[in-house]
Amino acid sequence: MMKKTIYSMLVAVMLLPTALQAQKWTNLFDGKTFTGWKQLNGQAKYEIKNGVIIGTTVANTPNSFMATEKTYGDFILELELKVDNSMNSGIQIRSLSKPEYNNGRVHGYQVEIDPSDRGWSGGIYDEARRGWLYQNEMNPAAKKAFKRDAWNKYRIEAIGSVIRTWINDVPVANLIDDMTPEGFIALQVHAIGKEATAGKQVMWKNVRIQTGKDMQPRPADGVTPVENYTLNTLSEQEKSLGFKLLFNGKDLTGFRSAFKTTAPPKVWTAEEGTLHVNSSGGKESGNGGDILTNEKFGAFELVFDFKLTEGANSGVKYFVNETYASGMSAIGLEYQVLDDDKHPDAKLGTVGNRTLASLYDIIPSNKNDKRFQKKIGEWNQGRIIVYPNNIVQHWLNGFKVLEYERNSNIYKVLVAHSKHSRWDGYGAQAAGPILFQEHGDSVFYKNIKIREIK
Repeated sequence: MMKKTIYSMLVAVMLLPTALQAQKWTNLFDGKTFTGWKQLNGQAKYEIKNGVIIGTTVANTPNSFMATEKTYGDFILELELKVDNSMNSGIQIRSLSKPEYNNGRVHGYQVEIDPSDRGWSGGIYDEARRGWLYQNEMNPAAKKAFKRDAWNKYRIEAIGSVIRTWINDVPVANLIDDMTPEGFIALQVHAIGKEATAGKQVMWKNVRIQTGKDMQPRPADGVTPVENYTLNTLSEQEKSLGFKLLFNGKDLTGFRSAFKTTAPPKVWTAEEGTLHVNSSGGKESGNGGDILTNEKFGAFELVFDFKLTEGANSGVKYFVNETYASGMSAIGLEYQVLDDDKHPDAKLGTVGNRTLASLYDIIPSNKNDKRFQKKIGEWNQGRIIVYPNNIVQHWLNGFKVLEYERNSNIYKVLVAHSKHSRWDGYGAQAAGPILFQEHGDSVFYKNIKIREIK
């Protein structure tokens, strides 16, 4: 027995160099100097003390970045950081600074450092470009991962179009995006407006990286929510979560005309990966009508991107019941898709219950934070989640904007005071198709995907 134990130990020792070699790290910071780094944009103070990079806020200067001179495409980055609780900071990855882009302003993916109560640390922001891409609202565990007044370990994996982050080994973000495949890494000191907030500090240490064949990415966890910005694709993580595409980006396979078994009307076209309902002058169902999925769904999570034209009206309906003699659009619970500023329907109904992302004519959406509302002509992300216990949520651009319990007494009262009161059992059936509404206006959809919730 003793010989066998000694033999096992010898084998483990012999294999140890191979294991270490497979996880080879390169230090990006030598602990003493800024060799291999350069400061960009603002004039915040960067210094090194006891092997730690310290960034200090300076009033009246733009965002500052200590950036690597070398650029990186696919990599795994680990570092430790600590930040003043009143600060905001970030780690730039695959970022760029070009004279022709805002006079050299740094732009690209930023992994957030956010000690505030909102808990968006580890989320992903697109600096000086598109804004927030992943802000943790779908991942409650991630909102609790960051430790105030302590060192936090960040891990960032950027491999192909997949960017994943961890804080203290808690999975945070899973982003799929292919806008920038390569760029520098940088440590941000955020701009401040007042002298009173000058002198605040963020600190980094143990900055190391893996590249090439030495990388050892972590396996997919099958839990972390995904934000996928690539066109009509499913990542491995989305597949493991059970998502499938409802729209293949090429044609309308899987859809039919409302009240019929025939193919969708010509008003619906597949154009360059988008589903387009063409304009017919604003008349509801006036140019061919709605389209529905052939499949029916009960408990599910539906994700879709949509783009409005000026003054446009459309909607995404669920638990659709085609037995109602509605005469026009098929009847179902509706996630409102609307230009709130230019379409008159936004001013009708009660306290805004016909505005964008509302449960149409029943419950208004809460869109208090105007920063996350897109301009007309820009892409929005809608999300409808129906849980097996009949809790339903509407999400808009990463934020939950309403929640209700389908078939509850409160729900029934709200329906009774809406235009839907004449439909017996409105929205109450166990399952129904998903509908995209033709309301006579030009509206675009893409990245339509769904998973069933057991």
